Amino acid sequence: MILVNNRDKIEWRDNMTVQDLLNTLRYEYALITVTVNEELVASEDYGRFQLRDGDQVGVFHLAHGG
Repeated sequence: MILVNNRDKIEWRDNMTVQDLLNTLRYEYALITVTVNEELVASEDYGRFQLRDGDQVGVFHLAHGG
């Protein structure tokens, strides 16, 4: 099980990447920051950073404007 933002539980599966998780959650925001176990994951690594069962993930949508 993956815990997202200390509230949402997502079923873990083999070879699951950060991008797979974002797709499962249907997060398509342009500006997203992701941490796994409190470590920042670079956006260019989302497609290859593999999650492990029990990981704690933080997904933050960065708002911008004037």
